[in-house]
Amino acid sequence: MLRRICILALLSMAALASSVRAQDDLNDALEKMTKDAARKAGAWVVQIETRGGSDIVVAGPKGQTFRKTQGPTTGVIISEDGYVISSAFNFINNPTIVLVRIAGRQGDPLVAQRVATDKSRMLTLLKVDAKGLPVPTLVPKKELAEGQWTIALGRALDLKMEKTPTVCVGVISALNRVWGKAIQTDAKISPVNYGGPIVDIQGRVQGILIPASPKGDDEISGYEWYDSGIGFAIPMEDVMSVLPRLKAGKDLQKGILGVAMKSQDAYSVAPVIGTIQKGSPAEKAGLKPGDEIIEVEGKAVVSMAQIQHILGTKYDGDKIALKFKRGADTKEIKALELVGKNVAIAQGYLGILPMRDDPKLGVEIRHVFEKSPAEKAGLKIGDRIVKFGNADGMTEFTGDKRGRAQFLDWLNTLYPGAEVSLGVKRKGADKIDTITATLDNMPGSMPGAPDAVPATLPDERSFKKALAQLEINNPNVKNPKIVEQEPPMPETGLLEKVTPDGEHKYLLWVYPEYDPNIAHSVIVWLHPPGKNSKEELDAWADFWDKDYCRKHHIILVMPVEKQDGWQPSYADFVVASVRETMKTYTIDNQRIVSHGMGAGGQMAMHLAFSHRDLFRGAIVTGATADRIKDNVANQRLSFYLVGGSLDLLNKSIAESRVRLAERRYPAFYREMTQRGREYLNSDAIAEAARWLDSLDKQ
Repeated sequence: MLRRICILALLSMAALASSVRAQDDLNDALEKMTKDAARKAGAWVVQIETRGGSDIVVAGPKGQTFRKTQGPTTGVIISEDGYVISSAFNFINNPTIVLVRIAGRQGDPLVAQRVATDKSRMLTLLKVDAKGLPVPTLVPKKELAEGQWTIALGRALDLKMEKTPTVCVGVISALNRVWGKAIQTDAKISPVNYGGPIVDIQGRVQGILIPASPKGDDEISGYEWYDSGIGFAIPMEDVMSVLPRLKAGKDLQKGILGVAMKSQDAYSVAPVIGTIQKGSPAEKAGLKPGDEIIEVEGKAVVSMAQIQHILGTKYDGDKIALKFKRGADTKEIKALELVGKNVAIAQGYLGILPMRDDPKLGVEIRHVFEKSPAEKAGLKIGDRIVKFGNADGMTEFTGDKRGRAQFLDWLNTLYPGAEVSLGVKRKGADKIDTITATLDNMPGSMPGAPDAVPATLPDERSFKKALAQLEINNPNVKNPKIVEQEPPMPETGLLEKVTPDGEHKYLLWVYPEYDPNIAHSVIVWLHPPGKNSKEELDAWADFWDKDYCRKHHIILVMPVEKQDGWQPSYADFVVASVRETMKTYTIDNQRIVSHGMGAGGQMAMHLAFSHRDLFRGAIVTGATADRIKDNVANQRLSFYLVGGSLDLLNKSIAESRVRLAERRYPAFYREMTQRGREYLNSDAIAEAARWLDSLDKQ
């Protein structure tokens, strides 16, 4: 028995030793193959250095500030006669000089010319004066598969180009990411290898690395994920397929259909069109609000996400086939040509402020703006709009949602210049008058026509029935009898909170007289770096609490940033702090704004653009709007910009108002005289409070 045990033990040890040797042999083989692949690819992986251009590029994807001095980056030779492809990220500061170093070529680097940029896949084509350059072998897209080895290569500080590229190994973790445009890899990707390749174990190029995100569409979207294990690359086959178009010297634009869906849920709701952009391909093709898209390019679709996935790979001038349902009919468009630049969306403006927290059908007018279409049509304070439509007919309010919200949904389907018909009950009368009005542009949304915040607004803002049962306009449905009870009173005062994950702290200021029957606006304060103590945030809250929180029904949310400045990853916890507040307190979703100064102002800009399903505006001082996203018809967004006359950035802040208005965002600018980059003075705070009070204008 003992002999048998010894023999089995010896056999087990031999098997284990054999397994260890086999694993070592495998590791050695993989190491050798990786080094060979990197060495092979090194001949066509180039180093790129930029000089000149803007010293600072502000307003990154989540509040970052980018500097041009990030050091050398990477590119890939794609033709023997000197064409090089790289990430558009490497040229965000618009450099005056681009230099390219090629392995094996001694002497000074070659001066490169920027030929064109693919603004959909965010790649830039360069040209150097050289012949006989080495070029890579590409991996066909059909051979790419999840789980394949992938090696990310970059060129950093090796100015003599004597070493192999830097190496980071991973696998292809997913295909067809970022709306069908990108390969995803878990290899760690950094700015030094943006524009570089990912290659397979044979040294064949799989794709070109870029920062990318499904939530963004510019050259820095996705930058916040660097070194995170989430990286993206454009398949090399796709790069080569558009090379002839890029060589022609014309930038490639993403193909745009020109619709916004009725629902903001891109994944689980049918793609029913809410608005059609004026002058867009959709409008020219005859699509209308209410149409449901059911098929694109021969593929059935049941969500906007599926449509985005198909359109994500399309360019300006590409044609698509499309089917849609209009009522009981199915219609088809066989060749709808996409455009490359979004027609600027402008929301229609009637010129009224509704009374808030109104459970009755319709919209009661709280205020009529001077020189507005509403004033010209004869609307007055106290009038109630009970029907809306056009010359073809009018619709009654349903009671499915508050009249203010239903009326805004309808206005969001219209554009300036649209003629509308309104059924109006005059104050104290039962008769319904029919009036017509021609919608105008939103105040402050025209580049050459700056507007002012109203000097006064009525103190009466709310019916104080935010929790009351809504009146329903349906003869077959009766409102349930509800025994009115006093709602529970949540905590008030200065409150310390944490996000649901327990990781992030935020403070709330809820004034003691808070009434849950009034829907409150929210200001999210993004404090300056380091100014994050409870005492400092409490002192800031005092500026607003003294005269404005009670009068204007404002709750203050103050996220606490613990490091040295607002970082990309903090946006999610800021949003979480607001959403948690909305669970406890009665919040008006049309008056939630971000607010910051300097770096906090840049973060406020980003939150407004990137989380516009939540935010309706931004109050910003000492910060600029440099990376402006397109306006969205059913997600209105406004800006209140402040600059000190002594601030060197003030001119750019004033110009930001014009840039925002060019995209048809309502934007207001105030200059504080004899002040630098400082917080709002008393006049600016008072005006910002009135701006916030008028944010739900229609």
